[in-house]
This record gives sequence, structure tokens and C-alpha cells, in this order.
Amino acid sequence: MIPICQYGFEVIQALLMEPIVDAKKESWKMVRFVLDGMLDHENEELRERVSALEKKVHQNEDEMLCLKSALADALRRIASLESGRTAGLTNNVLPSKPFKPQPRRVSSAPVSAADSRSKRAGSVEQAFVTRDTAPPQKRAPTPTPKAPPSPSPTSLKKWSSLSSAEFQGGNLQMSRSFQSVTCLTDKTRATDRKAMAHRRKETTFNKEEGYLRMYLRGRPVTLYAPTLEEYDLAKKEDQPPQSLKLEWVYGYRGRDCRSNVHLLPTGETVYFVAGVVVLYNVEEQIQRHYLGHTDDVKCLAVHPDKITIATGQVAGHDNKKSSRPKSAQHGKGDPSTAPDHLPHVRVWNSVSLQTLHILGLGGDFDRAVCSIGFSKADGGQLLCAVDEGNEHTLSVWEWQKGEKGHKITETKSSTEPVVASEFHPLDANTIITCGKNQITFWTLEGGTLGKKLGLFEKHEKPKFVLCLAIADNGDVFTGDSNGNIFIWPRGTNKISKALTGVHEGGIFSLLFTKDGHLLSGGGKDRRIVQWDATGLTQTGEVEIPEHYGAVRTLTQGKGNMIVVGSTRNVILQGTLELNFNPIVQGHVDELWGLAVHPNQHQFLTCAYDKKVFLWDALSHSAVWSKELEVPAHCACFHPDAQVVAIGTQTAKWLVLDLTSREPVYSHTDGNEQIECAEYSPDGKYLALGSRDNHIYVYSVDEEGKKYSRVGKCQGHSSFVTHLDWSADSQYIQSNSGDYELLFWNASSCKQITASSSMRDVQWATSYCTISFNTCGIWPEGADGTDVNGSSRAHKADLLASADDYGKVNLYRYPSTHIEAGHRAYGGHSSHVTAVRFLHDDSRLLSTGGKDAGILQWEIL
Repeated sequence: MIPICQYGFEVIQALLMEPIVDAKKESWKMVRFVLDGMLDHENEELRERVSALEKKVHQNEDEMLCLKSALADALRRIASLESGRTAGLTNNVLPSKPFKPQPRRVSSAPVSAADSRSKRAGSVEQAFVTRDTAPPQKRAPTPTPKAPPSPSPTSLKKWSSLSSAEFQGGNLQMSRSFQSVTCLTDKTRATDRKAMAHRRKETTFNKEEGYLRMYLRGRPVTLYAPTLEEYDLAKKEDQPPQSLKLEWVYGYRGRDCRSNVHLLPTGETVYFVAGVVVLYNVEEQIQRHYLGHTDDVKCLAVHPDKITIATGQVAGHDNKKSSRPKSAQHGKGDPSTAPDHLPHVRVWNSVSLQTLHILGLGGDFDRAVCSIGFSKADGGQLLCAVDEGNEHTLSVWEWQKGEKGHKITETKSSTEPVVASEFHPLDANTIITCGKNQITFWTLEGGTLGKKLGLFEKHEKPKFVLCLAIADNGDVFTGDSNGNIFIWPRGTNKISKALTGVHEGGIFSLLFTKDGHLLSGGGKDRRIVQWDATGLTQTGEVEIPEHYGAVRTLTQGKGNMIVVGSTRNVILQGTLELNFNPIVQGHVDELWGLAVHPNQHQFLTCAYDKKVFLWDALSHSAVWSKELEVPAHCACFHPDAQVVAIGTQTAKWLVLDLTSREPVYSHTDGNEQIECAEYSPDGKYLALGSRDNHIYVYSVDEEGKKYSRVGKCQGHSSFVTHLDWSADSQYIQSNSGDYELLFWNASSCKQITASSSMRDVQWATSYCTISFNTCGIWPEGADGTDVNGSSRAHKADLLASADDYGKVNLYRYPSTHIEAGHRAYGGHSSHVTAVRFLHDDSRLLSTGGKDAGILQWEIL
């Protein structure tokens, strides 16, 4: 290699010194020829080295497998030795989310086969230790594994024979060759990680001692079976004979979605919350539900026939990030078997609730579908859709062609958010979109979209054009963030008339009513203003009460009724002359608190929006609501049903009188969130599990209105997640964030360290997700955060769980075998935070976290 380089330098130097100008062209050809020969030689040598490295890696696979097996066996032995001491040791806190190894940094310089082999061995060993034996830090993020040591200077020098400043082209070629070596190293490490993932510890049962040992995130959890329990680990539990049917959905998504409330000819109001589209007949108090979506529904459009509906959703749990495929390979075949976790549009029949077409399962949308609209001038043959990708792609579909529809065209809309898209009702090929710093008029011609931006000219350009409505004569009316209404004549992109400052703050919705008026809804001043559509003079107004929120969307109701969707997830109905009354209410922020009435068909919810609702499960309505001073996290009823205790995010807990709705007692314990609260079955004690790792126990007198501190249960090394009382009110069992199951004497607050002595205790509830009778709700290899809550039916024949993937699961009770047979039900788009059976086991309730929805299930 070195002689060739020297010869190349001599030739180049001689040619460059040639004084004859005409000969320089030939000399440069020679230079390129020499350089190409040098690079070809170097690339060939690199390929040979990479090939040799690959062969050595394959030859050493058996050695690596033996090493992994030896390491695994050694670690199992260590774990078995340590397990005997776990009862007397306190464990550090594990994080509340799964461990995700950070990608290791790989040097751009390749390494020798020996170096690579030694590093991979170290990587495997480190990964096993991190998973099974490394003690996690208390209440801190999972420690990131250390990056492997960088290659030695010798190896760097060995692989940089062309790293001279004179040969930048050679460096470029070498860097490309290095990528193949880096890719090989990454693939090898990925294979190691997959091998470790399949090498999970299996659940075992000790017949002599009568305990089950399961593993959550590699940590052993010992659960003692009842004395007379005949336990067979290999037994498979069947699904329960009972099933669930969605009966009612409480809530509405108005806080961040627009134009999502419509009245159908059937008299039903259609809207959505979480992953459910609700068709609600207010007069008959009947709900029907479209359950085809797999995650949050984000937009809704009604076809001109008023029967067909299109709804768009966000990416599913595995596809939240921007990862739009370059090809549409996923869309082949039957849409029902396609990857429905991708963002897509479903077109369905509102009468039969049958899905007609599914658009976008080939990866046509990015992140979410935020706006859709049917064409009107041609009877609804086309559908336009805008996604939430970085370029907010606008696409046009012949939605009736085949089960997947046919995409005519798509184009980059804007790098700024788009909030609305609509076909012009008179011009078949015109689409209007609006959003941040823009209103755009699109023309569909010959399968392509032409673009014309709206010109504000002498008018101040608003930060957002928030909504649009089209008059009977084809003029486009827009409302913006400055409180202005601009009129854009049909066929132009210029403003002909402006009503400035008609609202304080933005205008979120415009509506042309059946009687020829224009309504504008304010997003800050909460006013609905009525305008004469011809002279544009104000003819009336009304202000929505503050606790209902600002106007998000306006739609025509029955007769002269107006339906209003608000930013606080409330749907109201009324007229400007009469008051607006709520027909749908719900929470706005993350929802965790759920408690059921001990002897009535009522339940209570509380959330981070500081709101508390008491609901009636038979009338499907809110009995009352109250706003607290701080966000709430958990709640429980006193057995006498006179009061309810509520735990908050600020370590404060309070007791509300159910009749007056006023607090009768409040106190603060610790300085962190109250995670769970439960009264004892006899009503004499209240236990509060805190995020500070302690359980605070109070004695209760005067029908739940007087409280005296009994003590503090100390022993958990992580935050308390769930707790249960024994049926005789003497004992407490509790779970924590590091997957412990501990037992306590309630009157003394002392820990009962001999867990085997508690094996035959009867528990009043089964809220603890980690116990012998509930271990079947955990999948094999669970990381400890897959299940958020559980509840046992009062008849002790059913067990329900709330998982992290938007599912409500129904099991037989007790559920004592890992991966027990169960029935799973969707509807929630976020993690399900809690489940509870009503007092007579006729219904099951579930709450969603981020989706803030409440689903009521009938048990069949």
C-alpha cells in the first residue's frame, strides 16, 4: 500500500509542475486514474477485513452462547442465595416505567475481531447484571448502562491508512465502509438483547412451603397460597363465562379538538371521547357506540347523506412518534388484518355501526389525522384529510374505491399547524385549509393540488386562523386569534370585508344557522354572538358560564336549538333567548380517582382538573360536582355512605359530606401525593398510602367526621400504590412501586414480617395487583407497570384489571396462574387507571388517564 501511495504522489507532483497548458487536462485524467486505483485497492482491503471479521463472529457464536448460559446460571445461583435474605432486607425503589436500554455509542473506527468479541462478552455480562442484580437508585430514573470503552489508539491508527488531509475523497469512502462494520456491531448487540429478552425467569411454585414465586422486572415476588389450596402451576385458567358490554360513556373531548359535535337525522348527537365515537339521543337517553378505533379519535366529519361518518385517529401505543413508512406495503390485503395501530381514517355507517372503508393503513398519515372533510358539490365522492406530521400533508381520497379507498393525490400543506380543512360546497374542486399564520385555497385539477395563499393585505395578519364557515353564496368566513371575522369572496384569495375585534381573544367557531344568522363563539370571552348574515350587524349574544369553559364548537341542533362544545369537555344545548344547559359533562385533566357507593348505583370520580363528580349509574348523569383547591388523585366512600375521603397531589387529604358537599375534615401527611385511600370494612379506620413510602392510619368516629392519628406504617422502600383491608378490619396488605407485598397490623401500624402467617386471611377487597389471588392478571415477563389497578366483584367470582395499553380485562376470581384466560375490551385510548364493580356487581366502571373518559360496562 505504501509504495502505491508514494508512486501516486510522484506522478501527481510531476504532472502538476508541467508548464504546458494543453497537457494539464491529460495530467488530471492521470490523477483521477491513480486516485481511483488507490481507492479501489483500499475498499477491497476493507471488504476483506470485514468479511474476515464476520467469519470470526460466526465461528464464535457457540462460544458466546456458552458464555451467556454460564452467566445466566451464575446469576440464578446468586439470586437464589439472595432470595433467602430478601425478607430481612429493604429494597430500593425501581422506576415506575419499563427499563429501556440506551443505545450504546459505537466508534466510527472499526475494531479487531478479538476486541469486538471481548466487548460483546462484557456487554452481555453487564446487561445481565443490570437486569437482575444491580440495585436501582431510590426514586430516580433507571441508570443508563455505561458505554463500552473506546478502541485503543493502536486500533484507530491501524484503520486510518488514508486519513490524510490531502485525500478527503478517500476518507469519505472509508467512512462509508466503516458503516458496514458499525452496522455489524449493532446487529450483534441487538441479537444479544433479544436473546436476553427471551431468557426471562420463569414462575415457580414451592409445594413444600406452599408459595408461588413470580418475577416482575427480574425481581422475585413471593406469594403464599392459602393452606388448603390445591395448586398446579401448569394449569391453564379459562376465560370467565361473563362478558362486558359498553353501556355508557361519560365525557367529551373538546379541550383540543374542533368541529366534533354534529346532529344526525336520527336525533342523535355524535361526538367522541378517548377511542369511542358516541351517538347520543338526548330525548330518549340512549347511547350507541362505534368502537372500531384503536386509539384517540381526533377528528370527525359527516357525509352529505347524513348517515355516513368519517373519523380519524392518532397513532397507536407502538407508533406515537413520527415514523411514516416510505412505502405503503402495510396496506395490502384485508384492512381488518392490517396494522391498525397506524394513524388512519375509518368511514362507517351511523345506523348499522359497520365499518365501510379504512383509509391510510399503508402508512399514508403521520402521527395523527387532525382534520377531515367530505366533498359537497359532487355528493360526497371525495374526502380530504390533513395529518399532524411535520409537513401537515393534505391528501385527497376517493374513499368508496375498494375497502382501503384510493388516494388521488397528496401534497405538503404547511410546516405550521393546520386546524381545519373543508371542501367548498359550490366549487367541487376547491378545498380551504386554515391554521397558524395561514389560510390556503387549494384547487384539485388533473390529480394534483394547486395552492393559493390568502392575502391579508392592509389587515393585520393573525397568528392563527382558527375556524371557517361557508355562506350560501359561496363566500368564506373566517375567525382568527385576534377576534376578527374576515370575508373572502367566492373564487378569490383576498378579503372583501372585515369585522375586527368582535371578540376578546380568539374565535373558535363560526356557524350559519337554518334561519340565516351567523353565530360566532369566543374562546376567551365565552360569548356566542349572533349576526345578521346579510348586513353583518349584531342581533344578539349570550355568555356561557365560566365553569363550563369557553366555546370550542357550534352546531345546529333540533329546531332553533344550538349545541355547544366547550373547552372544559362539556356539551351544552339551548338558545340565545334561553339558558344553555349541559347534556354531557366530564373531566378535563388526567383521571385516577374512582370510588363506588357502598349501597347505591352511584360512583365518584376526581382528577387533576380539581373537579369532583358524583355520578348516578342508572340515570347516567352527574348528581353534583365540586371544584377543589388542589388536584385530586384518589377517593373512597365511608361504609355508612355519609362522607367520602379524597387524597390530593399535594399530600393533603380531605373528607367531604355527601349531602352538603362541604369538607368536614382535612389534614396533610408528608409532602407528597396521596396514592390510595381506603376505609376499613367496619368504618373505624382510614388508611392512606402516600408517595413518601408510608401508610398513615387514622381512627374514625362520629360517622366519619372525626379523625385521630393512630400511627404510620413504615417499611416500604418505594411509594405505596394499592392497599386492602382484611374482612375483620385488623390487617392491611399493600403494594409498592418496587413490587413489594407487605402486611401490617392496623391497630399498631407494625409490619408483619412472617408473610406465611397471612396466607389464610380473608381480604375485603382485591385492589392490590400483586397478591396470590390476583397474580394471574400479570403477563409472563411483565415489567411491573403493565397493570395499574384491579378490583374483585362482591360475589367473588370475577376479577377486573386496568392495564397500560387502554384495555379493561375480565378474569375469573381467584386468578392464580400467570397469563390466565381473560376477556379484553378496548375503548380507552390512554392507560386505564382504575376499575371498580358497583355494589350489586351489575356493572363495571373504568377510568382513563390522559383521555379523562369514564366507561360504564354492563356485565352479561
